[in-house]
Amino acid sequence: MVIPIAYVARNLWTRRLTTALTAGGLALVVFVFATVLMLDAGLKRTLVTTGERDNVIVIRKGAENEIQSGISRDQARIIEMHPAVATGADGQRMASKETVVLISLLRRGDEKPSNVVIRGTSETGLGLRPQVKLTGGRTFTPGTSEIIVGSSIASRFDNTAIGDHLDFAQRSWTVVGTFDAGGSGFDSEVWGDVEQLMQSFRRTSYSSMVARLADPGLYESFKADIDADPRLANEMKREQLFYSDQSRALSTFINVLGLTLSIIFSIGAMIGAMITMYASVANRVGEIGTLRALGFKRRAVLGAFLLEALLLALAGGVAGLLPASLMQFASFSTVNFQTFADLSFRFILTPGIIVKTMLFAVAMGLIGGFLPAVRAARLNIVDALRAI
Repeated sequence: MVIPIAYVARNLWTRRLTTALTAGGLALVVFVFATVLMLDAGLKRTLVTTGERDNVIVIRKGAENEIQSGISRDQARIIEMHPAVATGADGQRMASKETVVLISLLRRGDEKPSNVVIRGTSETGLGLRPQVKLTGGRTFTPGTSEIIVGSSIASRFDNTAIGDHLDFAQRSWTVVGTFDAGGSGFDSEVWGDVEQLMQSFRRTSYSSMVARLADPGLYESFKADIDADPRLANEMKREQLFYSDQSRALSTFINVLGLTLSIIFSIGAMIGAMITMYASVANRVGEIGTLRALGFKRRAVLGAFLLEALLLALAGGVAGLLPASLMQFASFSTVNFQTFADLSFRFILTPGIIVKTMLFAVAMGLIGGFLPAVRAARLNIVDALRAI
């Protein structure tokens, strides 16, 4: 015979206070665990959506990011004229030669400096990023000291409103527009004319090149040609893969730190669940003896107490996920370990995270409830009935 679920649920309801306290401890751990996964998912989505599926990026061999890279003008010309690069409706090659530099801006509120990426690009570069939409003002005029700022920069740094001026690289730059990049990493950048920025920063070479493939199937041959050309000391990656790689170090740090905290907290939560279940067994010895006398076998008693621990864990899981889901309305900014630049991204809750979080909660409940359940199942019928 199997002990009814309603009986198990009533026992939890009878001990409402201890049930709520134990579920609250589990909920706290679930909240930490879920927010860590959400933070990592938000970081990865931000950087993956930075790249376009049919775009490739070319940097110097051995460079880990665009800031460390360098491409000479001659190399850029060779890459731009490769047959695999698409040609636009105006007959121009769909390739953008870009320079990427770090500048320091003051954060709004605390007035502390933070590194920000400024990207020198062109009209072609803007066209290669369809996710970038102008939300205010206008785009920069080529050949001038005008810049446009991403939405994250505009909301968090001083002197980034339209009409404001930023002083760097021995020039005063006028903010003429703001743009939204759909939650991608470009939202944390400042853009201007590539040639003007190169002159100001006294650069003689570009940082990277972004190109649109004429046919996605040409990627491997294009990559092989760049690797084999003795004139080029460059390497090529798909744009999405390149920006995804930029999240690797920060993602690892977030996961290690977050999971370490989750494990430490989960041990405390499991001990709390175990104490609660042991107390439940101690207070219900006579009841357990009566169940055994009525014909319920040891495995039925074991299953009932494990089910009780499972329901307790599910309650804690749901209670932890609900506040964690509200974190989607918040954004988080930190330093990208690859570029040492400020990066803003959001918490993202996915179905996969919900499943992982609930499984984690269930595991905590079952581990914490296993030994008390075994204790209840091993009680001698005669000794248990004497406690009535």
